[in-house]
Amino acid sequence: MTQATLSTANVSNTAVIQTKSFTPKDIDRIFNAQKKKALELRLTNYKTRIQKLKKLKDVVLKYQPQIQNALHADFRKSAGEVDITEILPTIAEINDAIRHIKHWMRPKNVMTPPTLLGATSRIVYEPKGVCLIIAPWNYPFHLAIAPLAAAIAAGNTVMLKPSEFTPNTANIINVMLNEIFSEDEVAVFEGDVSVATALLEIPFDHIFFTGSTPVGKIVMAAAAKNLTSVTLELGGKSPSIIAEDADMKVAAERIMWGKFLNAGQTCVAPDYLLIPEAKVEEFVKYAKETTESFFKSKPENFTASTDFCRIVNAKNFSRVSSYIDDAVKKGAKIAYGGEVRSSDNFIAPTILNNVSLDSKIMEDEIFGPLLPIVTYKSLDDAIHIINERPKPLALYIFTKKRSTSKYVLRRTSSGGAVINDVILHLVNPNLPFGGVNHSGHGSYHGIFGFKTFSHERSVLQTPKASIAKLMYPPYSGFVRLMVKLTTKFFV
Repeated sequence: MTQATLSTANVSNTAVIQTKSFTPKDIDRIFNAQKKKALELRLTNYKTRIQKLKKLKDVVLKYQPQIQNALHADFRKSAGEVDITEILPTIAEINDAIRHIKHWMRPKNVMTPPTLLGATSRIVYEPKGVCLIIAPWNYPFHLAIAPLAAAIAAGNTVMLKPSEFTPNTANIINVMLNEIFSEDEVAVFEGDVSVATALLEIPFDHIFFTGSTPVGKIVMAAAAKNLTSVTLELGGKSPSIIAEDADMKVAAERIMWGKFLNAGQTCVAPDYLLIPEAKVEEFVKYAKETTESFFKSKPENFTASTDFCRIVNAKNFSRVSSYIDDAVKKGAKIAYGGEVRSSDNFIAPTILNNVSLDSKIMEDEIFGPLLPIVTYKSLDDAIHIINERPKPLALYIFTKKRSTSKYVLRRTSSGGAVINDVILHLVNPNLPFGGVNHSGHGSYHGIFGFKTFSHERSVLQTPKASIAKLMYPPYSGFVRLMVKLTTKFFV
């Protein structure tokens, strides 16, 4: 592992992070060491992998206070929110792998067609080898360690690049993993984009990237040079549709929670709201009440709330706050919130009504605590608005009628969908989590993470006396007759 100079006991807002710099030779050396180690790890059984996962779980719990401090230092994330959104889902992911890895690793016997009479067929799950994981800044701990757990369960080595935008968290990850893994098995590379660029030159066996769509395209292009397989966990504009019959109070409560969690910096946050015009006033009323109950204050005093975090940096603060100005210039009204403060990258929970579809806020993924409201006259109008945009990572539908949710689901496409709630689909390890097209390629969580970091190898075993001999030349009349009968009756 790479050595870091920051003490794990004193992470604070004023901490100066010093990290080891890497040369291409350093990266090549570690990669070559991991290639050798990967040949050993592919032979490990489920018991060995469970031991590694248990060590990972134990070290996460050991460093929980330092992880909380690091995330507060990076963007004032509260300890409670860290536990709910970073620690708990990470431990859940590790525990799920521990419980099921024995079953996941078993070869899967599959049917063999009559044309291969006597043969047996199976799928064997093999580690892909040396994997690169590039983690984002919005959930910098969970989105680094959860895919790491899947890669370990599948028997791989990992080179991990945390986000440079959350340096305190990146440093804790480094120190933590250094305690339980040698660098030929798991190596952490702190540093700026130049480190990530150097890593992308390496011919990895798999790359797992979580981040924005524009950067995802760069990662995919780099992987193509080495024909490396890629998982892209991206984002997009995840819409919420409120139908005429929806319970408005419930919808407001759940959408506000999902929107303002992590100050809106969540890839599956409800990005914009589609609602019948007659329901807007009622929704805004409940949304205001809900938001003030969450943060125990009015918008102008949200800066004092310990449960509302900040935008991660000045660049993103400027980008998100500019959406408010642009939307207002194009006719939008601030129905709630709107306060911003650059000194600490604070943007209040904000609801914008009468938003024009050509506003910047309706073009880009927001990734901030702004909820634009767009009204529709018919459900088909709402569906049209969704389908005009790239396929989102998530879609949320609020309705009391199963027929309505089915109608919307059949006419739209998204990575995942939730009916009468938001975000919660990613909590279920039995559901694949991932996007489609612009919102991502591939999936993970639970067995889907194990499969992402595994190669499904096809194995066919034939008996000594094989029916395949009938296909050998010369192609006599008898052989042609057998092919004709096989075509007619057995395929």
